[in-house]
Amino acid sequence: MAFALRLCFWLLAGLFAVIMLTQPISVAAQAQLGVGLIALMLGVWAFLRGALARQFFLALATFIVIRYIYWRGAETLPPMSDPTGFIFGSILFGAELYCVVILAISLVINIDPLRRSKLERDADADLPTVDVFIPTYNEDEYILATTVAAAKSMDYPAAKLNVYLLDDGGTDQKCGDRNPEKAKAARDRRASLQDLCAQLGAQYLTRARNEHAKAGNMNAALAHTNGEIIVVFDADHAPFRAFLRETVGHFRRDPRLFLVQTPHVFLNPDPIEKNLRTFETMPSENEMFYSMTQRGLDKWDGSFFCGSAALLRRTALAETGGFSGVTITEDCETAFELHSRGWHSVFVDKPLIAGLQPETFSSFIGQRSRWCQGMFQIMLLKNPAFKKGLKAIQRLAYLSSMTFWFFPVPRLIFMFAPLLYIFFDIKLFVANVNEALSYTLVYMIVNMMLQNYIYGRLRWPWVSELYEYVQGVFLAKAIVSVVLSPRKPTFNVTAKGLSLDEDHLSELSWPFFAAWGLLLVAECAAIWRYAFDPGANGLMLVVGLWNAFNMMIAGAALGAVSERKQPDRHPRLGVDREAVAVIEGARYPVRVRNVSAGGCAFAFIGAPPERLGAKPLKGRLYVKPMPAALHPRQSLPLRILRSEEGAAEAFVAAQFEDMRPRDYFALAELMYGDSEALPRFLTSRRTHKSLLAGSAQFIWWGLTEPLRAIRYAVRDVLSKIAAKPGAEPEPDIASQSAPVMEIADASIAGLRSLLDVAAAQINGGGASFTEKAQKKA
Repeated sequence: MAFALRLCFWLLAGLFAVIMLTQPISVAAQAQLGVGLIALMLGVWAFLRGALARQFFLALATFIVIRYIYWRGAETLPPMSDPTGFIFGSILFGAELYCVVILAISLVINIDPLRRSKLERDADADLPTVDVFIPTYNEDEYILATTVAAAKSMDYPAAKLNVYLLDDGGTDQKCGDRNPEKAKAARDRRASLQDLCAQLGAQYLTRARNEHAKAGNMNAALAHTNGEIIVVFDADHAPFRAFLRETVGHFRRDPRLFLVQTPHVFLNPDPIEKNLRTFETMPSENEMFYSMTQRGLDKWDGSFFCGSAALLRRTALAETGGFSGVTITEDCETAFELHSRGWHSVFVDKPLIAGLQPETFSSFIGQRSRWCQGMFQIMLLKNPAFKKGLKAIQRLAYLSSMTFWFFPVPRLIFMFAPLLYIFFDIKLFVANVNEALSYTLVYMIVNMMLQNYIYGRLRWPWVSELYEYVQGVFLAKAIVSVVLSPRKPTFNVTAKGLSLDEDHLSELSWPFFAAWGLLLVAECAAIWRYAFDPGANGLMLVVGLWNAFNMMIAGAALGAVSERKQPDRHPRLGVDREAVAVIEGARYPVRVRNVSAGGCAFAFIGAPPERLGAKPLKGRLYVKPMPAALHPRQSLPLRILRSEEGAAEAFVAAQFEDMRPRDYFALAELMYGDSEALPRFLTSRRTHKSLLAGSAQFIWWGLTEPLRAIRYAVRDVLSKIAAKPGAEPEPDIASQSAPVMEIADASIAGLRSLLDVAAAQINGGGASFTEKAQKKA
């Protein structure tokens, strides 16, 4: 009886909602309704907390979204008597529908993200045996030494922990390559890594042939190991000491658990963060996925394997014959197969590894293309909608993760659709200015409020649009390729650990210059037509504003592909560790403030050496170990490079020189011994960015970054002219481009002055853009 009453209630509530959503009202009434609901949402946001308030906020936003889509489909599509307008208008409406469907699914998935409590520490006798797999192909040896040493230093009984370096760069196939130089390089690599593993207490494994990429490499290792739990770390993903203690206990509590996944967190910025200089202040692009979406998936037993920083049960892998390798995203495919067999997964939302991201925009696009194609492969070859064994919510979760990668198509449609009306008078929707304000503007405001409400601490306003656009230009081609031939894509290793000596334009930048130039011409045409064309009406104003917004995205994208120099190939992690520096036989207590694989910065607690700065000094650094450290007596070789005056204390910059394999244990203790170091850094930049402040920042990028890109372009062109054989020598390229640089600098300064006024208003009298830029520098 109670169930029947609840069912009747929800049916009646649904019927009432449908009637309200489809009720025809005047444009003025719609405007009043929209403004009223926005005011109500602001009230909920400001004064109410808790799950009920969250659901009420989402319900109000959903009402506006659905009403907008109903209006768009019922009243704004061009008539079929105008076939050109109807076709293009339907394509635009289809792109909007896709976004609304993805939004709806994400709201279901993230309605109440799961936050797991910390596990109690298990007794050593109750812990399972663990095999750590570190697959490698062509990574530098210092990266591998750091990761292996960190894995060996994890807090876990030594008798139950084995670390394996899985070398696909030294296989029999590569050692026997027909090219003598390649064969010698492979043999040298194999011998060098075998020696490294022997000195670090790890085991070296390789195989006969390079088949099935990373999945094949790990499957070959399964046959030579027997640990109950398999831990996978990418070659550049070094674990913190507490990794296993924070995760492995979940397997004891659920015998049907196959996966424990942890977040991927990075020491260096991705190319977009680097080029826009946001790494220290803005949450990274992947944080929304790991700190929100994976937690949402975890609530529905749908969190999936992300290729690294994860633990898997061997008996579960045995059911599917090991790691799945049909697609190039073996991680998600493996989880997909095991979820369909009734196994469970867990997501632990604590950063326990520190990795490296691609340094260049071209490497970034290569990595994302592989992810995109791999997810489409799974959808086309093993569609979740028809996969037996999955729960309904799991089907929805996997379909959401896979169809998300279709975003390049609607994003490019939104970017260039206004041009059809500006240049060719093709109407994509039939509406006047008042209707556009009452429906479209209200919808956009509510949509951004919704995103800022849910993801505000993890994603700044409009950053999603920027990332979608810069990827979409190239991923659209990748989507077409995999749809035409689902089995064709191959696994490509992403280059990492690079240094960039000069500012320059990415080799992939030309499409972004072309798009920005086209949008600029279109904006000029829209302004001219609205001002002087008698046939243009208020719709041209709306489309012109839409195109202007797209120009901001395209302008920021030019900044994203304008590569800033990055001479230091070793990204740093902020720490606060006590140590003793032994310099020329004398001992000096110090505090280490940051550390990288190549060096560290520390401050003397007492008086520094008298000869500091007079000449390069050498010594060793003895770090005070964390409790129960495995290698407490290790030290690091130092060469002091320089001293710098900081805001509160003097810093000494030192380089780790002539590192021996055993020295990497000291590096692991210093860099990865404190498992709270990375969470502290993430917390420091997870501050809520309001819609106004975020929009002002985005406009700043959209206006100024094209000028920086043009500076780089002029310098690159002049450099190429000077480098041509037979060209007259150009002794000073900088002087040739000085006029352009001066114009660009003056333009940026003028824009900064204008936006400083806006920033002061937005920040309530706080720091201006100029002050923030100076502070950041």
